[in-house]
Amino acid sequence: MKRTDDRLLPVLLICAQAVVWPGAALVRGAVPPASALLVAALVAGVVTAALALRRARPVTTLVVVAAACALGAGPLPTGATAVLGTAGVALALFTLATERDAFTAVLCVVALAAWQLLYNLSLHGLSDRDGLDLVLTSVLYAAACGAGLLVRRARRAREAAERLLRRAESERHRLPAVERRRMERELHDVSAHHLTAVVVTAGAALGLRDRRPELAAEALEFAAETGREVTRALGAVRAPAPSREDAPSPEERLLDLVAGFRRLDQRVDCEIDPLPDGTVADAAYGIVREALTNVARHAPGADTRVRVRYGDTRTDVRVTSAPPPPGAVAHGAGLGGGRGQAFLRSRAREAGGTLTTGPTASGGWDVHAVLPGRTEAPVERSVPRSYRLAQLTAAAGLVVQPLLPLLVIRAEEMPSGGRVSAGVLFALLVAAQAVALLWLRRAPRAALSILFGLALLWPVAMATGGYTGPVVLPPALSLPATCAALAAEAAATAAGPSPAGNRPRLPLRAFPALPALPALPVLPALPTAAVAAHAAAATAAVLDRGTAVPVWAVVAGTTAAASLAVATARRAGALRGRRDRAARSTRDERLAAWTGEAVRDAWAERRRIAAGLETTVLSRTAGMVAEAEAGRLDVTAERAREALAAMRALLDAVREGETGPDLRPQPTLQALDLLAHQLRATGRDVEIRLTGRVPERLPTAVDLAAYHAAETVLAAVGEEPAVLELDADEDRLTLTATGVPRAADPGVRERLTTRVTALGGTLTTGPRGTVRLRLPLAAAPGDEKRER
Repeated sequence: MKRTDDRLLPVLLICAQAVVWPGAALVRGAVPPASALLVAALVAGVVTAALALRRARPVTTLVVVAAACALGAGPLPTGATAVLGTAGVALALFTLATERDAFTAVLCVVALAAWQLLYNLSLHGLSDRDGLDLVLTSVLYAAACGAGLLVRRARRAREAAERLLRRAESERHRLPAVERRRMERELHDVSAHHLTAVVVTAGAALGLRDRRPELAAEALEFAAETGREVTRALGAVRAPAPSREDAPSPEERLLDLVAGFRRLDQRVDCEIDPLPDGTVADAAYGIVREALTNVARHAPGADTRVRVRYGDTRTDVRVTSAPPPPGAVAHGAGLGGGRGQAFLRSRAREAGGTLTTGPTASGGWDVHAVLPGRTEAPVERSVPRSYRLAQLTAAAGLVVQPLLPLLVIRAEEMPSGGRVSAGVLFALLVAAQAVALLWLRRAPRAALSILFGLALLWPVAMATGGYTGPVVLPPALSLPATCAALAAEAAATAAGPSPAGNRPRLPLRAFPALPALPALPVLPALPTAAVAAHAAAATAAVLDRGTAVPVWAVVAGTTAAASLAVATARRAGALRGRRDRAARSTRDERLAAWTGEAVRDAWAERRRIAAGLETTVLSRTAGMVAEAEAGRLDVTAERAREALAAMRALLDAVREGETGPDLRPQPTLQALDLLAHQLRATGRDVEIRLTGRVPERLPTAVDLAAYHAAETVLAAVGEEPAVLELDADEDRLTLTATGVPRAADPGVRERLTTRVTALGGTLTTGPRGTVRLRLPLAAAPGDEKRER
């Protein structure tokens, strides 16, 4: 809010106070003394100046406003600070709740209410038996604080939704570039590792042909096997599949990598900690592979140490090589394209870490990457206990302050009586209602039962405390808490299932100061019970006081009033819930549309690069395998060099976007990794698993339908982690999704049914957000010839 807006409300409060006093007194012809006007002007000036700074210093503003109004209430006549003392303090409390945490806001409300209670006791003692003004003031302060917390949570929810949409929009444009860089890096890593090994092995065998002729046969066999491995690896780069059940762990992958270099007569010592699957493990593998490949190129036979340490705050990846032994020939020197160091740094940077490289003191080379550890996710910093203790100490000192004049100056005994004041009983009932609202989420049935029971205790408190004020006012004080609970229930029901589970959650933008409600089987009876409890309390209060109105009229009037209040609250809650549901649906539709567009662009980028790969590296690799099988070692080494050169040319073309036409084919199950990447980038926790029974190639219609069904299901994922598992038997492909409570929504179910029934499949939904789709694997005639 702008600074001018912060000044507007204090000015309006001063105008309202001037109308109440001294305006009303002047209208009656009573001119206040000049001293009273001077004190009122001073109080108004202090309050206005403090309220104008309420957003920057909310706690200080509250203390200054409360103290100024309390000091001015002494010399000024009744009503001279009524508006500033109530509306001004309420405004300060509202701002404090919006700008500070809930603990600070609740502590200030409790401390202020207790301070005013003790302040009144020090001035008037216990002679005022009613104390209803104190209860009404406390309710006003609690309402202001609750409204502030509502606004604060709504603002945070709105900012979170805006960040999510901005992040999705950014990822929509970034994912194709990320996929291009991934393929560029993977192509470099695969070709550099495998083809360089062939060149190094063939060169060594050619150099030792006269002394060790058996090495030639081994080199030819190695070249043929490596060529076939290059073909398989590049196929995986073109269309990586989601994780399967039998996929090796990151530790096993690293150990296999080291074992492969040892077979090339590289002396490698390793110490590798177990790593979890994810970005850090992929980055560590890529860094170790690139570093060991560089050692094989430039320092063959050098002693090398690989260390991967996974800790709480960081993961250290270090590859240190000694100088090459005397007489070692670097057959792979000059084969690189100059991208190795850039790829190393990009891997570390994308994983959220840093990388340094450089020579060692002994003449070797050191590669050291620092990646995130177990606590890579940012954790919100909690408030120190010492600060909370200081807050409690300050609040206790403020509360005790009004008792000091009573204990030091006034030595006479306080009047006492045998009856408890009605004001004390009312305050206890209000406090009990507040506690019940706080327990609404943990124990909803008990909390609602307590609220209804407390409504019946107000007539008892009136009779016990000898209350003589307006008869309907005390029972009406229980209505706000009950209406707030019913409005929260209505909003949660109208908003639909929670993204976090199978229970309806209170929307963040609707009554966010109140907790979410689990589903209750007795919810339809709540309005009736609430009306009955409050109508009975009001009727008992009126009849106990005595009235000439017929009993049926009293019952009808109280029932109508309670029904109107309950219906209004539920109507407001339902409207807010439906509005939030519509806003959530709109947001989810935008996210789904952006996700689909990003995946299609990235899939097109992958297919564009794959088209160039077919006619360059793969063809030359096939030639290398053919020459190796024919026994021509020198030609095999030359074909390996040609494949490396073709890879460098392809990487240059990829960077310039010249590998083929810019198409946007329909993605299949091979693009699920792109879909999962995009969903995780927008803050959704998604895992995709493929069992070993899923065929590598599926009928086109089944492949497309399965992908689009998975896309529809995962678009409905919320805050709860979701898992999509794909399995197959002899004649059916099964997609099972868990953690997707919104998959049972009519719109999502309709889209899934359309995808499934077109192929003769089935759709079933289960408890706790489980949905299962079964598609027949028998493709219709001509499916394999259709365009994707």
